[in-house]
Amino acid sequence: MLNHRILSRFHEPLKSRAEGGHEWLDACDWDADRISGALPDVEVYVGTKLGAEDARRAARLRLVHVVGAGYDGVPLDALGPGVTVATTHHHGPSIAEHVLMSALMLSRDVLSADRALRAGHWRNVAVDQGLPFGSTLSGRRAGIIGFGETGTEVARLFQAVGLRVRVVRRDPTAPVPTDLRPDWIGGNDRLPGLLAESDIVVVTVPLSPSTRGMIGPAELKAMGPGSLLVNVARGPVVQEEALYEALRSGVIGGAALDVWWSGPPDRPSRLPFHDLSNVLMTPHNSGHTTDTFAARAAEIADNIGRLQRGEPLVNVVRAGDTGDGPHSGA
Repeated sequence: MLNHRILSRFHEPLKSRAEGGHEWLDACDWDADRISGALPDVEVYVGTKLGAEDARRAARLRLVHVVGAGYDGVPLDALGPGVTVATTHHHGPSIAEHVLMSALMLSRDVLSADRALRAGHWRNVAVDQGLPFGSTLSGRRAGIIGFGETGTEVARLFQAVGLRVRVVRRDPTAPVPTDLRPDWIGGNDRLPGLLAESDIVVVTVPLSPSTRGMIGPAELKAMGPGSLLVNVARGPVVQEEALYEALRSGVIGGAALDVWWSGPPDRPSRLPFHDLSNVLMTPHNSGHTTDTFAARAAEIADNIGRLQRGEPLVNVVRAGDTGDGPHSGA
């Protein structure tokens, strides 16, 4: 069963790559009752969210394949002992390009220039002597919070344009790709130093009890009035009201926000970030490229093939007893 609206656009490549005579159920437009009714006969569920009661009802389920890196929408405790849970990634390069684009747009004040020109006003330093110059990225200091797939890809692009990179991560002793040359890597206890020493701060950590609200008033004040914040992690990693006040009052220079505190159909925040001229707002789409989802579809299909053949799966976050023989359903 495929229950993911974005991946459903890659349904045909997913089906053609997967091996065996699987019967695919594209359930992204089904209502909850229809999904619940079909789940007892499903062996593979592809999506991001699965209710606990549905998980208990899926007696034949062998694999839950999450479309993405986070599996907080899957009730692990409700799954049977034979169910494997796997994830997929491939979003790092796309999100890193978005981060670089955002840093450039904020550094050159593209949003204000665009709005002014649409209104018929030429807004540049040639016609306005009081307008500040934009700045290049080369030679500036970037701090990356978190150093998983997204963080390392951001560092790679930042290095390429001449930014000096420093990092805080949960385990500062973990291996670093040989092509990356950060100024330093520290544990989360070095966050205050990273904030104080960075012109651009990029948040890439997953949301957890330890990261929720980790960027608050004191951290934003430590960044300084010329600094920029780019959040491509989760909205609640940054304290909502503290960030709004810091942007409104000039405690920091600007922010690019791709993640929020609310989701559709609600407004992204209860606060009027949309009224601030120093905020770049995007609807959690930094990883939404053909490259990301084509690669995810291919990897998910390959994992289903491995399950079919009784081979080890990749990106397993919860191992189950897959049994002793291949099955035909999907």
